[in-house]
Amino acid sequence: MSTLRYAVSDSSTMLRRQFLHMLRYPSMSLFIVGIPIVFLLLFVYVFGGTLGNGIGGTGDGRAAYVNYVTPGVVLLTVVGAATATAVSVAMDMTEGIIARFRTMAIFRPSILTGHVIGSMVTTLLGMALVIGVALLIGFRPTANVVEWFAVAGVLTLLVLAVTWLSVALGLAAKGAESASNMPMPLMLLPFLGSGFVPTESMPTWLRWFAEYQPFTPIIETLRGLLMGTPIGDSAWQTVGWCVGGTVVCFFWSRSLFNKRSDR
Repeated sequence: MSTLRYAVSDSSTMLRRQFLHMLRYPSMSLFIVGIPIVFLLLFVYVFGGTLGNGIGGTGDGRAAYVNYVTPGVVLLTVVGAATATAVSVAMDMTEGIIARFRTMAIFRPSILTGHVIGSMVTTLLGMALVIGVALLIGFRPTANVVEWFAVAGVLTLLVLAVTWLSVALGLAAKGAESASNMPMPLMLLPFLGSGFVPTESMPTWLRWFAEYQPFTPIIETLRGLLMGTPIGDSAWQTVGWCVGGTVVCFFWSRSLFNKRSDR
C-alpha cells in the first residue's frame, strides 16, 4: 500500500471513530447547536425589538435585528465545537489511547486528522441548523447563489482555523477539565465585536478592541454577503486571519502532538 493510501485509510478509520463517539455521546453535539439557538431566540424575542430600532430598523425592529444578529450567532457555533474538540483531544492524550496507537502500525497524523475533519463536519452542520432556525423566525438574507457559496467558503476557512486552535489547546491542556475551559474566551469575541451591536455604540477603548479583533471582520464579511451591506476590506482581513491562524495552529498542534506522543 502506498503512503498516500495508507494515510487516507487510517484517517478514514479515525474519522469513523470520531463519528461513533458523537453518536454515543450526543450531549456535546447538542451543546454545540443548542447554545447558539438559545442565544438567537433570547436576543431576537427578548431584546430584538429595542435593539433592532436602535440599529436603524424601520417598522418592526425585531425583524431588522434578526437579520443583523444571525451572523454573530452562527459564529457562536464555532466556539461550542472548539470546546468539544479540545476536550476530545485532551481525553485521547490523557486516557492511554495514544500509547495503544503507538504499538500499532498506524499513520500517526491520522489521529489529529480524524479530530479535525470530524469537528469540521459537525460544526458546519450545526451552523446550517442555526441558519435554518434563523430562517424560521424571520431571517431574510438577500444573497444570491454565488454569495451563498462565498458564505460557505468563509465559514469553512473559519472552522478550519478554530478547529486547529482547539486541537492545539486540547494538546496543551493537562486534562479534559482544563481543556473545556481554555476555548471559552472565544465565546466573548462575538459579543465584544459587531456580532450583537454596532461597534460605533461602544466606548472608545472597547470600540478599538472590537474593531481589531478577528471575529469582527468575519462577521462583517458574512453580514455583507448575506444582507448586501458594505464589506470594505473585511474580506481580506477575514482571509488573512483564517489562513494565518490555520497555519500557526497547525504547526503548533503538530509540535505538541509529536512531543506528547513520544513520551
